[in-house]
Parts: sequence; C-alpha cells; structure tokens
Amino acid sequence: MSVERILAQTPLFAGLSTAESDALAQLFRPRTYRKGAVVFSEGDPGATLYLIHSGEVKLTIMSPEGREIILALLGPGGFFGELALLDGGERSATATARAPSKFFALEREHFLTFLRRHPDTAAALLAALSRRLRRTTDLLHDAVFLDGPTRLTKVLLTLAEAGERRGPDGTLGPPQLTQEELAEVVGGTRESVNRWLRLLADEGLVQCRRGVVAVLKPGELRRRLPRSVNE
Repeated sequence: MSVERILAQTPLFAGLSTAESDALAQLFRPRTYRKGAVVFSEGDPGATLYLIHSGEVKLTIMSPEGREIILALLGPGGFFGELALLDGGERSATATARAPSKFFALEREHFLTFLRRHPDTAAALLAALSRRLRRTTDLLHDAVFLDGPTRLTKVLLTLAEAGERRGPDGTLGPPQLTQEELAEVVGGTRESVNRWLRLLADEGLVQCRRGVVAVLKPGELRRRLPRSVNE
C-alpha cells in the first residue's frame, strides 16, 4: 500500500485533492519496527505523526498503580501521534508494535508548512482528535462507573461485534488479544480478568483457547449489561 493510498483512506487527509495528496506524500519517510519495539514512550518529546502501512500498534498508558492500560489498537491505514502535529509536546501515551510493522512518518515542521498552504486540512485534524478524545472519555467513564465484570463484558462485545472490520481511523476489530492484553484493555489485573472469564466460559458465553478469547453468545452476553450501557 502506497503512502498516497493510505492518505486517501485516512479521514485526516481524505479530503485532499490528488495534487495535494501527492505533495504531502513526498514529506513522509518509511520506518520499520520489529514486534515488541517501542515507537515512542509516554512523556517523550513528540514531533512526528505515523501512518500504518502494515502491522499493528497498541497505544497504552500507565495507571497510578503501575498497570498498563490499552487505549487503542490500530492496524493498516490507521494513524497515531497526531497530537504532536499540533503542539509538539510530550507524548500522552506509549506506542508499541504488536507485530513486525512498517510506518510512514511525517515530521511536525513539514506538516506545519503544508498546513499553511492547505488550511482546510486543519478541520479534518480537529475531527480526528475529537474522535480520539471521545474514546478516551468513554474509557474514563467506564473506569469510574462500571465494575470489572461489566467492563470486561463491554470490551468483549465491542471486539466481537467489530468482526474483522476496521473503523475509519484504522482501529482493529477484533485483534487476537491474549488474556494479558485483554486485562490491559479492561483495566484490571490478569488474575481478576481470568477469574471473570472462567465464570463466563462455565456458562458457555465465551471460549478461552490458547490464551485467546472468543465470544460464543453475544446476544446473551449483551443482556448482562446494564440498560444505561446498552442505550
């Protein structure tokens, strides 16, 4: 997949004309990462946006208790590091390659030059940031108001109902999450999540095989959620 094709599929840049997209594509540089490599860490200086050509990336933060919490899982066509294009401030999360990955990187100084010539791109950037902010707000809401088993149920349903589709910002669904990664998404310990999963498995709602979880009865699982969550 070429840079131009990724740009055309990315909401941040999908409104560009062919000439504008071609001009912007020239500013990106390829970078490759092995599985498990850290692209950047929370608190690092930020000055680069990444488009995902191939592979998978997880964005995480560290809780006050020292637990890793997954904010997003992104695949080909997705992008991350966009906050750096606006303020060049510290990274708000850690980005790690979940598989051997190839990205296209855009430096902030080059993007700002492009933005002065194509100001309409700013509206798309703000829309993309708003979507990310809404997801972060949802995570905070769930962490405060939902108990652990309910958070797990909601996450399992979200992944199951996404199928193999990817959202407009490249969000994967459902990736082959291990139980440890599932605990990171839910925001609980691996031991507690495994205990909740065993209860669901005993009822025939999910299946756990080789550390990967499959939802068997999404309809019945959804009925376990509070009405406020389903609305």
